[in-house]
Amino acid sequence: MSDSSGRDVAEASKRDSGKDHAIPIGYRTMSIHVETMQEKNVVSKRAGDPASAIRQIDAHLLTPEQIFTRYSTSPTLGLEDIAVQRRSKTGKNVISPPPTHYWKKILNYVFGGFNFLMWIAFIVTIVCVELHPSVPQISYQPLGSLDGATPVPLNLGVAILLLLVIIVSSTFYAVVDWHASRIMKSIKGLVAEEATVVRDGKRQVIPATDIVVGDLVMLSMGDRVPADLRMIEASIDLKFDRSLLTGESEMIPGVVDPTSQNALETRNLALTSTFVVQGTCVGVVFAIGDRSIMGRIVAMSGEEKFKLTTVQKEVWFFTKIISTLALSLFCISIIIWGAWLRTSFPGFETASGAIINSIGCLTAFVPQGLPVCVALSLTIIAKRMAKRNVLVKNLATIETLGCMSVLCSDKTGTLTEGKMSLQNVAFFDSSFHVSEIKEKLARFSGGGSESDFESGAKNPIPAAVNSLHKIARLCNGAKFTAEDSSLPIEERPIKGDATDTAILRFAESLSAPAAGFDSATLVASHEQLLEIPFNSKNKWMLTVVREREATKAAEPCMFIKGAPDVLFPYCTTVMNADGSLVRLDNNVRRQLSTLQSDWSSEGQRVLALCQRSLGGIKLDTARMSSNEIEELMYSQLEDLTLVGLVGIRDPPRYDVADALKIIRRAGVKVFMVTGDFKLTAVAIAKQVGIVTQEKVENIDQMRASSTVTRFANAPRPDIKPSDDDPIRSLVLTGDGIETLAPEDWDVIVGTYTEIVFARTTPEQKLRIVQQVKARGDNTVAVTGDGVNDAPALKAADIGVAMASMILLNNDLSSIPIAIEMGRLVFDNLKKVILYLMPAGTYTEFMAVFANVFLGMQLALSSYLQVCFSITNDVVMSISLMYEKSEADLMLRKPRNARTDRLTNWRFFVQIYLVIGLMMWPCAMSMWFLFMSQQGLRFHDVILVFDKWADGWQGFSIDQLTNFVSQGQCIYYVTIVFMQYGGLLAVRNRRVSIFQSNPLWGPRQNLAVPAGMIATMLIAVTNLYGPGLQNVFLTTPIPGMFWGLPFTFALGILTVDEIRKLIVRTYPKSFIAWIAW
Repeated sequence: MSDSSGRDVAEASKRDSGKDHAIPIGYRTMSIHVETMQEKNVVSKRAGDPASAIRQIDAHLLTPEQIFTRYSTSPTLGLEDIAVQRRSKTGKNVISPPPTHYWKKILNYVFGGFNFLMWIAFIVTIVCVELHPSVPQISYQPLGSLDGATPVPLNLGVAILLLLVIIVSSTFYAVVDWHASRIMKSIKGLVAEEATVVRDGKRQVIPATDIVVGDLVMLSMGDRVPADLRMIEASIDLKFDRSLLTGESEMIPGVVDPTSQNALETRNLALTSTFVVQGTCVGVVFAIGDRSIMGRIVAMSGEEKFKLTTVQKEVWFFTKIISTLALSLFCISIIIWGAWLRTSFPGFETASGAIINSIGCLTAFVPQGLPVCVALSLTIIAKRMAKRNVLVKNLATIETLGCMSVLCSDKTGTLTEGKMSLQNVAFFDSSFHVSEIKEKLARFSGGGSESDFESGAKNPIPAAVNSLHKIARLCNGAKFTAEDSSLPIEERPIKGDATDTAILRFAESLSAPAAGFDSATLVASHEQLLEIPFNSKNKWMLTVVREREATKAAEPCMFIKGAPDVLFPYCTTVMNADGSLVRLDNNVRRQLSTLQSDWSSEGQRVLALCQRSLGGIKLDTARMSSNEIEELMYSQLEDLTLVGLVGIRDPPRYDVADALKIIRRAGVKVFMVTGDFKLTAVAIAKQVGIVTQEKVENIDQMRASSTVTRFANAPRPDIKPSDDDPIRSLVLTGDGIETLAPEDWDVIVGTYTEIVFARTTPEQKLRIVQQVKARGDNTVAVTGDGVNDAPALKAADIGVAMASMILLNNDLSSIPIAIEMGRLVFDNLKKVILYLMPAGTYTEFMAVFANVFLGMQLALSSYLQVCFSITNDVVMSISLMYEKSEADLMLRKPRNARTDRLTNWRFFVQIYLVIGLMMWPCAMSMWFLFMSQQGLRFHDVILVFDKWADGWQGFSIDQLTNFVSQGQCIYYVTIVFMQYGGLLAVRNRRVSIFQSNPLWGPRQNLAVPAGMIATMLIAVTNLYGPGLQNVFLTTPIPGMFWGLPFTFALGILTVDEIRKLIVRTYPKSFIAWIAW
């Protein structure tokens, strides 16, 4: 098969897999869990555990003969028809979509939060009728009609308004909670449509859904695997594309013999939904449908328990508090009516009237606009983040960014530019800067012959450079793209990772055909027999090549490049610059290790380039499969010659150091997690500011320190460094991580604030995240750029790449923005609630309280209550959502998501004893002032109960009703304009308005005056709209009552300014202690 054909099939499979990372994340995470269980011989006790179920798969470990016996099938005849009919009764080969439970979500949206209280109010409203303005009663006629057909307009209007509140709240609950997985956009697309099977000795094509366990399936290039198969025959060139499962584009060879104990990693299984991109094979089906590995991953994705994000937890916590208070007041109101008012003032309220007024306690105390405000706030911040190249997949996760206390960052491409260049080359007896070698080649190219070069007669170039060049070019996973081949080498586009790219550019730049340096000729004259790509476990890449034009007796060569500390044990000789070899003993190894340490300390990534002749090794590429050749190479990984070392520099990003200063100043600890050598990692960490201490401790020093017993028996939330602890730095390698006990992790997380994890594998990165999350109430963010990082990204509270947040420019400087925006969301939500509660609940409730408990007419109608909450309050609070960060926002410690609540006792002090305690008396004074102007003194209005009737103080019932309507509108207008002062007061926690006014300066927010104008227009519309006057009994009010509330707003702002001044001047005073 041609390479282009293989690529076409691979591309087709990638298009099918789409851009959804959820399946690869599930696959990779499950693979790690399976391997961990196998290594530790753990048996999961949890029923239906996917990792445990996959660990029990042993089809890949059985011989083909055992497979035929187990599944009662034949290698030539396949299954008999009778067996097929019997087995087909167990189910179709179909992957079931994961359960979505939409009905639960819808019920939660419609009845969750404050909505259940609104439903109570709505239901009671539609079955109540006002026989008299002060005497309502229960009726089962439509909307309380007197004649059984005509609804009372006021009740109808309020009911519609309450229903509107429910609809709007439900919609916004859904928006905030939207986190639907896109795993199963098309379940049908995951299973092949047809399959070629052998049944009763006949080859036939059947619908893939009809496949049963034991079927003998034949696959060829371009086929999608219809079920999980154990291969019993495979062509030498067989390869699969598993990108849908693994997320990785490398083709996976297929073989007959097992290559791993882990069913997810072995190469003798063909898994459902993968593609055959090369070769042919025959396999026996051992799992179909939901019992296939793909089916288990899909099921696992649907079984994940929904976890509330921090903002959802906080809003739910606040909802429970307010709902409990509202229900308590409702019950108290009913009890007082039954125990006192019913007997002492029998004409004041009927049973239905008591219920209606008690319902007022619910609607008045609930901030109906809160769900709308929360969703709008998150949406506004998300758009602001998107403008700065930060995308958040789930709105509700934005606030979690503000809780970030630990950032686990990878190195390459995040802290560094990801643009590597080869700087130094060393042989045993000498080392060179790359520019020296290029200069020698340039001079040599200007004159001299090849014999001069070899003898060193003119401009001698180290002979070992030739061997180094050969390994650098032929053992390389990077490739130049076809386009722009005329560009300079440094500008030509390359497909491959950054390390291979740097080495390829170096090899290609050594152009001196007369000296034997010609990359094009070198590649054309050699045939690649095997390639083992670099992986995070081996930490090396290997190729086997042979000269094309040589005789059959030409010996293949093994070239390998990788981490020096990994390859040194396999080397027995080392090359001098002149090409001679030296025995690699302990002294030589120490010298090489010293050189590696020196380069690494400068931040260079050091690689060893080795070779070995495979003469005398039986390598029959015509008969041996690629897997057999690979196993042979693993066994021959010995007696290597270390040709040389190369030092590759990947400079830190220019803006990383400043970004890390901001992150650390915000109280966030930054840990580096990388696969690089520890000295390289520490050097880069020092350059960018992750490590600031000269002394960097290792695992032995950590275990020998006096802090080992500090956290013995300490609760895990308390395991964290204190503010008085000195800054301590630590470097750990992957080998050391494997030896860590829980007590060690206590010391690491609780003592060190600067940590570098080097030479780590994806499994270890996952473990690091889990251990850090488990201690100190840490909220952990992880950066990663590949599916190998997927398990750690998923385990983190915030995965910066594919799990929660995406940096469009892959730039660490975007993370401070994300942290700031996350904190700003929480800050602004606090301000929104602090703005809503004093007027929207407290002042509204006092009007209901006076009616229910003090026998006064209702100072604020039900319509104006609800209208104020969902229009005036929301319009004004939108301006708070556009507030910029306060000056100290990024200087505060990260919020502890477990203990630091959105609302606390200081918060309620500000609501009920500061702003609220000014608002409701002012609003009530306007009510009494208006009544006194009509001739009704204070004691004529309060404690009246059932006396408010026709003839009271000489007024007719129509006059009294008009007084109440005007008084209610005055009360409404008063709280509308008092909110101007409330809004300006809550914009800042400590700073005066003179330093942060909304009209100009650093805290300019023109949405504030716009909101003030909008809320005033809503008030004018409510009072002067003819339709609203007729339905909701609103009415114009005297001019003085439009002006007086502004003085109250100024008074509220002034008092809060004095409070802030005391807090700033006397930070340890009682006022400062209770400040929010």
